[in-house]
Amino acid sequence: MKIMITGACGHIGSYIFENIHKAKKVKNVSLIDNLSSKRYSSLFNIKKNKKIKFDFFNIDLSKKNSLKNFKKYDVVIHCASYTNAEDSFSIKKEMFRNNLNCMKNIIKYCKKNKSNLIHLSSTSVYGKKAKIVAENDKHLLKPQSPYAEIKIKEENLLNQNKKNLSYISFRLGTITGVSKGIRFHTAVNKFCLSAATNGYITIYKTAYNQYRPYLSLRDAFKIFLFCIEKKVFNNQIYNALSGNFTVKQILSKIKKNKKKIKIKFINSPIMNKLSYFVDTSKIKNLGLRLNSNIEYDIKQTLNLFKTIR
Repeated sequence: MKIMITGACGHIGSYIFENIHKAKKVKNVSLIDNLSSKRYSSLFNIKKNKKIKFDFFNIDLSKKNSLKNFKKYDVVIHCASYTNAEDSFSIKKEMFRNNLNCMKNIIKYCKKNKSNLIHLSSTSVYGKKAKIVAENDKHLLKPQSPYAEIKIKEENLLNQNKKNLSYISFRLGTITGVSKGIRFHTAVNKFCLSAATNGYITIYKTAYNQYRPYLSLRDAFKIFLFCIEKKVFNNQIYNALSGNFTVKQILSKIKKNKKKIKIKFINSPIMNKLSYFVDTSKIKNLGLRLNSNIEYDIKQTLNLFKTIR
């Protein structure tokens, strides 16, 4: 089996290729990244594996015909995109251009080569007041950032091409956990970095008691492994998260490992007064149980800085 991972140097992409040897029958893995994020460390000391051949390609997927020389891959895991929701306000035009062009090129490639596609969406697409949100609640789709707007457009592109495309799309919760390509712009990792370096943990005023979905990298990989081995590409969208937690609950988990933390409350242009649980019934019906311990991820992240007092 041949697998292509786009955005391979990123937080999720690097975790996937470091663990892809756990997938049965995988023989060849191609890593694609344009290195714009400068996370070169993701490529340091890639572990050799007798059964898998790794290739790396420095390619800008947003450019037309960027994949024209690639032969068929059985599965494409598409992680390549600009991902910082808060920063997306200042780079909206460029984010739309880059992410949507990448998506269009991936769809074109998968249709031409009959490759199965794993697409990463986001639970940030939800933005209307509700106690619980599920995949079929289209009236709850009200993105609060350009990044989330793009994710809905990507989902629509997939749906428009579903007659000639086999895919599965996951609305991921905020990622937690350690990888070679780890980033610190998402909530839990950002909090851990501030706590570990004795800085202030900045909290949006309206968010302290709001519930939001979080997804451990270990559960994320469990999803990808499931789809690859079970060949589940049913052109459906699934919420994917390890649990729903408030910021207060996340901070209490950090305090168990870092007793003294400093908190500062701030305003943010993308925060609202909404609090909701993301429903996971659909993915459970698929046969997946996602329940990795977020506290373990927090401990591992803080341990990256364990020599700092």
